[in-house]
Amino acid sequence: MEVNLPDVLDEVTRCSERYERALVSNDVAVLDELFWDSPHTLRYGVTENLHGFAEICAFRAGRPVAGLARTVLKTAIITYGRDAATVNIEFQRTGSDKTGRQSQTWMRFAQGWRVVAAHVSLLAPSAGTP
Repeated sequence: MEVNLPDVLDEVTRCSERYERALVSNDVAVLDELFWDSPHTLRYGVTENLHGFAEICAFRAGRPVAGLARTVLKTAIITYGRDAATVNIEFQRTGSDKTGRQSQTWMRFAQGWRVVAAHVSLLAPSAGTP
């Protein structure tokens, strides 16, 4: 298996960037499109554990739209062969002193790249951080 084939890495990077734009602008249609429509899809968030595409869609539809702006601090994208990838992002929400972490597993399907599993968490500020 080849890691980070340039064309695959470019595809996943573009998908990840599209996801980020949709996330901060609350483009629910794109967010839903980019998740695998399956009862096997998982999304573990800061305050919720979502099992299956239907639960993820319901969460997105009811989520508050305020406070979505964030700055991406670091991104690590690794592709595995032609059909699997991980995207890991460290971010900071505007006005927050906590660092967030977002991990996604992406798989290629006939309709394109989709997130099959995701996890979002926040770190408390480090001791001594104002």
